[in-house]
Amino acid sequence: MPQIPLPRRLILQHVHHVQQRHSEPAPQGRRQQLLRPNRKFPHLLKRRHALHLRSGLGVQQDHPVNLNQTAGQRPHQHQSSVVMPQEPLRSALHRLVLPVSARRSLALPRTGPLDQVPLHKAAAPGHPAPARPGTRPATPAQRSQERRTAAVKEKVTGPVSIPPQIVVKDLAELLHTTPNEIIRGLIKHSIFANINQIVEYEKAALVAEELGFEPSLSTITTAPAVQSDRGLSANEAMMATRNDDDMVVIPPVVTIMGHVDHGKTSLLDMIRKTKVAAGEAGGITQYIGAYQVEVNGKKITFLDTPGHEAFTAMRARGAQVTHIAVIVVAADDGVMPQTREAIDHARAAKVPIIIALNKIDKANANPDLVKQQLAEIGVVIEEYGGDVVCVPVSARRGTGIDDLLEMILLVAEVQDIKANPNRPATGVIIEAKLEKNTGPTATVLIQQGTLKMGDNIVVGPMSAKVRAMFNDRGKRIQKAAPSTPVSILGLPEVPNAGDRLEVVASERAAKIQATKVAEQRRSDSMPLGQVSLDTLYMQMQEGKVKELAVVLKCDVQGTAEAIKNALTKVGEENIKVRLIHEGIGNINETDVHLASASGAIIIGFNVKADGAALRLAQKEGVDIRYYDVIYKLIDDIQAALTGMLEPTYREVIEGHAEVMQIFKAGKNTVIAGCRITDGKITRSSQARILRRNATGIVYDGKIASLRRGKDDVREVATGYECGIVLDDFTDFEIGDIIEAYSKERVKTGA
Repeated sequence: MPQIPLPRRLILQHVHHVQQRHSEPAPQGRRQQLLRPNRKFPHLLKRRHALHLRSGLGVQQDHPVNLNQTAGQRPHQHQSSVVMPQEPLRSALHRLVLPVSARRSLALPRTGPLDQVPLHKAAAPGHPAPARPGTRPATPAQRSQERRTAAVKEKVTGPVSIPPQIVVKDLAELLHTTPNEIIRGLIKHSIFANINQIVEYEKAALVAEELGFEPSLSTITTAPAVQSDRGLSANEAMMATRNDDDMVVIPPVVTIMGHVDHGKTSLLDMIRKTKVAAGEAGGITQYIGAYQVEVNGKKITFLDTPGHEAFTAMRARGAQVTHIAVIVVAADDGVMPQTREAIDHARAAKVPIIIALNKIDKANANPDLVKQQLAEIGVVIEEYGGDVVCVPVSARRGTGIDDLLEMILLVAEVQDIKANPNRPATGVIIEAKLEKNTGPTATVLIQQGTLKMGDNIVVGPMSAKVRAMFNDRGKRIQKAAPSTPVSILGLPEVPNAGDRLEVVASERAAKIQATKVAEQRRSDSMPLGQVSLDTLYMQMQEGKVKELAVVLKCDVQGTAEAIKNALTKVGEENIKVRLIHEGIGNINETDVHLASASGAIIIGFNVKADGAALRLAQKEGVDIRYYDVIYKLIDDIQAALTGMLEPTYREVIEGHAEVMQIFKAGKNTVIAGCRITDGKITRSSQARILRRNATGIVYDGKIASLRRGKDDVREVATGYECGIVLDDFTDFEIGDIIEAYSKERVKTGA
């Protein structure tokens, strides 16, 4: 029987009733009716309470009734025990009948006799006495607050071990105080944090010392690892450096790239035995897909990308997802510009290349000529003594497909591709879109660990929980192993292709880590890993750069060859120049993507960048340089390597003013009365004189004074008249044009 407290007043009343029945003659009339057993508890309680008052049995202090005390024994003065025989009293308690509702209101057992229920439950040492029946129990939040308040009153002090990073709420529990006390302590040191914010050890130690603790740095951190927006996160780097016995061989991830209409999608269609190619417009893939096929019991994961742009865009975000690159070259068309670009992108990513020589079934196919063209651009196949695998195939008839798959597995076996499936999952977003019925949907390629249903994940700057997973065939699955592409639901927004996915321990840890990633992205004014000639020498000194990667675009092939030969002779002992791509024509977005992914600069010789490339270069922080003289290009690179490069500037035309009248204001001062024809003239501008009948520039200097009427002004806008005085110039003529301009430092392409 559980030990539940019984109200003393009820017991005293019933005891008095038993005394009356054993020691006095039965009362008559109304008094007899009051003592008759009654199952209606409220009436019973009231009537026995009235009888209790009439009989003179006073209600004293709350002390337990001594049931074991026999008749004739006198209780101590400070007790209020009832003296009566033991057996009649217990018998009376045994016969006491209470309805269930009354038992519930008095916290009594629902069934069973009451003679075994203690009249008073003593409180355990160190705990408060139990609440009286009828009072509302304390909520968990109230009990937690009572514990914190009691800890604060006790002023717990002494040595305390604090991790390198800790949440304010956890720090409060560690120091046995309230979060508000921690926040107030941080504010004293000009540190403003909320209850869920992470603080460093140095800040937490200051608060701990003020509260009387002796803080020390702990080697165990409670804060989640910070996910880098590029590359591996901190905990992934730790996993990569240790010798893990759980590493197993995983399927290779293959990217198919090549020139337009050389048969990339048709080749993948033949491999997958599906009809994806028939539904595409103009032979160009409309989306990024990820699929798995099985060959002789071994799996291969294929990424179908529209050329190499998406491949490089994901790599620019630090998403190195590909293990092998298959370059599709048409045997009847040969090496095309996009073929060269695809090869350069694969080389920059440092992944092995397999050449799929497609369309060998055509009458005009010339495989030997294509192999020779490949050798001219540095891709020497095994047949010619190189190390690049070349497989003749026909995507239309299926010829050579089995040989290609066997070569992929052979190259993967040589690479020894492994991952740990037993650790928390990490992956990369391959594709993301907003579906009408399911909301944000993302295709993820798992790289490490196993992703499971219900996992708490961080994707870029957002946190979520995996609500559903589907494989490449649309079947719902519960988990995904490394190198497996899956479509997941549960994200609050549509992520970017290339964003990293990482599983964390809890929902709270996911939110904290996502917040830190968002703050990191906001604080990055320039993408990580980018190089410019202006900052090259400083990055060399800091050890961040070991080589200068260059993307070269020229107007003609002969100039490109001359510049390439000149660049091979430039370099210092600790840094070399590496040409990752050369091409003919204007600078486009593909060039910027490649430079961004490789940390390269772009050099344009007698060419310009289109508008889209300029906007992308400014966004990605890619340095674009324009030249028309080869020796100037070489001198700038050499100066950048030695830290002697002078900054470059460009002129910004601010406005023009026409001289209407000329006034002499002194012996050496002449004022030109002007009207602003366009733009504006500012006093801080530089100025030059353009004269219609003169050859070249008459004057180039600074504005000494700018007036409207008798007042000196800083700026005059279009349509207004003003007086202009130039430094060391008085030879104005009516009709002269004063051109105002300024110079700004060039940081990126313009």
